[in-house]
Amino acid sequence: MDSICEGVHLEISGGKSLTVKQLVLDFTGTLSCDGTLLTGVAERLEKLAKNLHITVLTADTFGTAARQLKKLPVDLHIIQTGRDKVAFLAGLKKSETAAIGNSRSDVEMVRMAGLGIAVLGLEGCVGELISVAKIVCRNTPAALDLLLNPLRTKATLRD
Repeated sequence: MDSICEGVHLEISGGKSLTVKQLVLDFTGTLSCDGTLLTGVAERLEKLAKNLHITVLTADTFGTAARQLKKLPVDLHIIQTGRDKVAFLAGLKKSETAAIGNSRSDVEMVRMAGLGIAVLGLEGCVGELISVAKIVCRNTPAALDLLLNPLRTKATLRD
């Protein structure tokens, strides 16, 4: 995967902008349900990978992440806890990072990211995550579409 990413330029409130170059995602409950990749996610990740470096961090509850993501342009890291996600984000430029998750282990990752998104998927979403996210989406395809269609974030985040 090319390490130089063009990024996605997002306009946010107060005339400020954010250029996202890294996308960090949870797998279980965020990209998948019961260990199977959600419909429409693969296509969106392929499109986003043209402009973003994509990393999936997961404890891989169902043991399917490697197989489900095998053909996609993402880096997969098997982790144990939310602290591992925080440690991974510590090595990134947070102002250039978007993070998407649904679980308790995603709370600090989403809080730390320049753009943190909580998703309400089929496996639910922990309430604490909703309170720290900048945006809450009804599902993962909708969250990925925000990055594919940047004017949507402008409308959501404007004052």
